[in-house]
Amino acid sequence: MAMKIKNIGVVGAGQMGSGIAHVCALAGFDVYLMDISPAELKKGKASIEKNLDRQVKRGRIKAKDKSAALKRIKTGAKYDGFKACDLVIEAAKEDEGIKREIYKKLCKVLPKNSIIASNTSSISITRLGASTDRPGKFVGMHFMNPVPAMELVELIRGIATDEDTYKIISELALKLGKKPVNSEDFPAFIVNRILLPMINEAVYTLYEGVGSVEAIDTAMKLGTRHPMGPLELADFIGLDTALAVMNMLHEGLADSKYRPCPLLVKYVEAGWLGRKTGRGFYDYSGETPVPTR
Repeated sequence: MAMKIKNIGVVGAGQMGSGIAHVCALAGFDVYLMDISPAELKKGKASIEKNLDRQVKRGRIKAKDKSAALKRIKTGAKYDGFKACDLVIEAAKEDEGIKREIYKKLCKVLPKNSIIASNTSSISITRLGASTDRPGKFVGMHFMNPVPAMELVELIRGIATDEDTYKIISELALKLGKKPVNSEDFPAFIVNRILLPMINEAVYTLYEGVGSVEAIDTAMKLGTRHPMGPLELADFIGLDTALAVMNMLHEGLADSKYRPCPLLVKYVEAGWLGRKTGRGFYDYSGETPVPTR
């Protein structure tokens, strides 16, 4: 069924959007990567090239594969570029209002039979789909970060999602070299429902003075064999994204155990969002990250 899809659009050239464009182009699909920010588009295209280079050096792809993939990616800042797309994957900021505005503009130009997938990590697929003109052709397709390296894709049906839509996207995920796993349409789905409360608890552990940033991350890496400590991982994900997911869990499930740690809120209010801003639980201004607490 995935063979019906030839042209894929991606909204958002950030970390997730550029990664999605990367794997789609590498799998042989023509890609239109759109972002309203020229700087983000330039940064996203550079990131794709850098990550393709890394794959070539590691022997995972050939130099000709990299060249072909880059030729398949077109970029732009206008929605008109989606007119020929069979599927558009929205990978914008984890903000429901922003996503709804994107769908409003997207639906005006996208062919009626084309599918829309959201890379949302926590927001209701049913609710997002209902804001479009095609809830039956709307589905959740949550990639993991970094997209080229991570095998998992969570697939989420909204209450109105057609079975054919789900099957087409499931087949597409396999075509992209990913392992699709079904999740029901509950706040934060599977991975973030489990992962983000753990990160939030690590922030509480720091907030309450149980351990320092370095002690918490070292303890979890050595004590549980995690490749990255929870605070380091929070910086990698983006503290604004972590907070958005915790707020969604707290509001959606009405359980106090999901209350975001006040320290996480303060870091986001300060603009200390992690690696992407150069400062979070670590300071990334030097050669080696330094804990900020």
